[in-house]
Amino acid sequence: MLVAFSVTPIGVGEGVAELVAEAVRVVRASGLPHETNAMFTTVEGDWDEVMDVVRRATAAVGARAGRVSLVLKADLRAGVDDALHAKVASIERILAEDDGEPRQQPAG
Repeated sequence: MLVAFSVTPIGVGEGVAELVAEAVRVVRASGLPHETNAMFTTVEGDWDEVMDVVRRATAAVGARAGRVSLVLKADLRAGVDDALHAKVASIERILAEDDGEPRQQPAG
């Protein structure tokens, strides 16, 4: 299971990096495979462990902000390992095969 989530403190002004870092600390301490980018943190694992990390990350931000926004997107696919990297590797393989020309979609 992959879960991409974003925790945003509300009512604390424009600078939220310090509070968002609290959520990322929880994710990193979890030991689960993860990646953080400018908008989301993606975590990979089974339902219970991933949702527990999301819950704890949200609570860590909520402890310092009276209101929190949580955006979550999940990809549930049984039997897939290392989807965090395999999905991107698949796209990179396709791009490496390209000759620079856009691919045509089949008609129909």
